[in-house]
Amino acid sequence: MAPETVNAPHTDGQALREHLAIEFARGLLLDIVRPADDRALPAIIWLHGGAWRMGDRSWRPDFARYFARSGFVMISIDYTLSGDAVFPRQLLDVRAGIRWVREHASEHGILADSIGLWGSSAGGHLAALAGLHGGARAILGEPEGAGSAAVQAVMDGYGAGDLLAPDQDNPPTAGLLGGSPGERRELATLASPARTDVASAPPFLIMHGAADDLVPASQSIALYEALAAGGTDATLYLIDGFGHGFLNPAGLDEVAPGPRLDSGRLESDPSATAKLRSTSGRAWPASASFGVIEEFFRENLGGPAAGDEA
Repeated sequence: MAPETVNAPHTDGQALREHLAIEFARGLLLDIVRPADDRALPAIIWLHGGAWRMGDRSWRPDFARYFARSGFVMISIDYTLSGDAVFPRQLLDVRAGIRWVREHASEHGILADSIGLWGSSAGGHLAALAGLHGGARAILGEPEGAGSAAVQAVMDGYGAGDLLAPDQDNPPTAGLLGGSPGERRELATLASPARTDVASAPPFLIMHGAADDLVPASQSIALYEALAAGGTDATLYLIDGFGHGFLNPAGLDEVAPGPRLDSGRLESDPSATAKLRSTSGRAWPASASFGVIEEFFRENLGGPAAGDEA
């Protein structure tokens, strides 16, 4: 196992424990950040962005703030980039990561049946797909008996929902599929969350910038409408004026070179107006924020209330 590091207590008195660079599959690593105590806690697995072709597990929000100090085990995993293998390798890697977390739950103080996925851009797309396929024990050539890859909640940040839509006929999508969606139509269908059976889907929270010119908001609308039609507990925030990348820390760009991203904007502007659609029946805050994401996971994964200590 990778060496353990315990950080000094924060001003709120909560120290954190880190296990970094753990190999969960051949050539793929994960990082774990959690409160430095022995509680069994829910886990949230982060999937980074980067158009499926760049980035790694270090491209993530500040786990101390989001949401380790709030009583979650935060895990960031690598997945194979599209320059090294085409879809479905990325989805199978995410499922391998979920299985690893569940299999090693007792070792890391994780509640094995309280696991969520949280993804940004390409990672949001993979989070949605993995959540929708979680009820299947084996897919796309996986060995039988590999263990459960189910999750209990999914937060999808501005991921692609329908790779066959005209606005997704672009170089990143072609890189993921090994050809244009029209040329690889069957594979593009398999890679489209909005075209996937939602019968056993966990609760979904989706956030998308209404001004996103990299992955248009229509992509998240298509996914939300598919989930709603299938009776899934789903909520969609379309945030006025926001572009792409707003879950990133300030200064982290998921595409390079490329257009300006809104990295850091959700943190700096948590009161932006948004159009809200939901099937859940609960009262949601009018504005999207990291606080909304935290409460979504707390509601669906359980664990201690915010601020509770061991």
